[in-house]
Amino acid sequence: MRQRSPTALVAIIVLAAIAIWVTADVPRPTWLKTLLFWRPAESREIKIQEGLDLQGGLEVLLQANPPAGQAVTSDSMQAVRIIIEQRINGLGVTEPLIQPVGFDRIAVQLPGVRDPDLAIKTFGETGLLEFIELGDQFLPAGTVVSTTGFITGSLPLTDTATITGTTQPATSVPTIKPTLPPTPTLGPTLTPAATITATASVTPSEQITPTEAVTTTVLGPFKTIMTGNQLQSANVAFDPQTGSPLIAFSLTSDGARIFADYTAKNIGRFLCITIDKSTISCPRIQGAIPSGNGQITGQFTREEAQALVVQLKYGALPVPLKVISSRTVGPTLGQDSINRSLTAGLIGISMVIVFMLLYYRLPGLLADIALLLYGTLVFSLFKLIPVTLTLAGIAGFVLSIGLAVDANILIFERMKEELRAGRSLKAAIRAGFDRAWPSIRDSNASTLITCAILFWFGSNFGASIVAGFALTLAIGVLVSLFTAIAVTRNLLTLVMDMDITKNHWWFGV
Repeated sequence: MRQRSPTALVAIIVLAAIAIWVTADVPRPTWLKTLLFWRPAESREIKIQEGLDLQGGLEVLLQANPPAGQAVTSDSMQAVRIIIEQRINGLGVTEPLIQPVGFDRIAVQLPGVRDPDLAIKTFGETGLLEFIELGDQFLPAGTVVSTTGFITGSLPLTDTATITGTTQPATSVPTIKPTLPPTPTLGPTLTPAATITATASVTPSEQITPTEAVTTTVLGPFKTIMTGNQLQSANVAFDPQTGSPLIAFSLTSDGARIFADYTAKNIGRFLCITIDKSTISCPRIQGAIPSGNGQITGQFTREEAQALVVQLKYGALPVPLKVISSRTVGPTLGQDSINRSLTAGLIGISMVIVFMLLYYRLPGLLADIALLLYGTLVFSLFKLIPVTLTLAGIAGFVLSIGLAVDANILIFERMKEELRAGRSLKAAIRAGFDRAWPSIRDSNASTLITCAILFWFGSNFGASIVAGFALTLAIGVLVSLFTAIAVTRNLLTLVMDMDITKNHWWFGV
């Protein structure tokens, strides 16, 4: 029998303290959340994530809406489903349900969504980014245009377009800026070789008061300089002077070359940025931008900027979609059902604790301590991963409670047999763990294999409920292995030399 390890006992106590602190609802400093999630960008509130059946959310049914002459295939709908899933994951929605319905429809369920309109706009639109040539014209934000680039099918391609709107003042016009570091001074003029700083302004070709309506006929289609295919990355950033959100982007090597060449040849002219043929920014080129890095600024919130980034990062949908139906749903279980589920779990734990204490006595008491640590560790992992709890997930956790002491029962029964055969306590404990381990290993391995199959099935066929059940059950099995083997064994070695252990009655013999 190996000797008691003080280091292992201290590690278990520290682990238990951390698990209790994570599980408890107490304020946590930013530095700790950064440490727990490794990167500052992933710092978030540590809490239990609830599924659609526990907290409600959004249900949307989408249907393919291809233009004339474009066929809808199973491959294109599969690509649509993958892109929608990537976009929703970019929004930070936990455990969404995205599954095909029939041949040309996709059903989407989003737990905890607070802004249905923004969510539908983000994952349902095509997200085609274009840089188009305007020459000396300026277009206000929101202007719908036709281009020579890829046609989504949602907008007609015509020779002319009539635009009626209001030209914004110079201070509110979105800008595109290079992301080069600012220089100490900026001369009155900019040349292609000059460094463009964050203070360089972009102005429309003319200023008209906000109340003045302008009707302009714009010839088209406009020439597309490049599309989102040349986009390498995009992310939300913030203006260091105003704190307003902006979109920082970088282009591929080909995109940077095209961008540098075009901006060098068209200084003083306008370059319009559009998403799905709708203008979002129309800056004036004030110098060559050779780096391929830039910023899109405008009057949008952080959520709108994040939604735009998601559209840009995950590409255009191969088939345009239209919303057939959408509705906000309430929780199907509600807080009362959650409380009842928690009550059932507490009753189950209590019954297991009482049984282990009465039947196995001192080892049972130690197993009960390990069981309480097991529950705390599991809930802390649910918060840290995070795991989205649904009714099926709660069922997986409740089931794992019984598995948490299953290994201890095998060990303790073997210990009792060894003690009845006249072995010493040390030899009985050693034999109990060593000889029960093959059975514990094989039974838990078979459970984990089943969990892996269920999780794969649920993830690939849109059955998130099945995946949630498999995930919670697998976490419970792994944690129960740790508590049953490491924790219980170290606690037994701690009490092994006490006088009370000389009476084998305390071991159920």
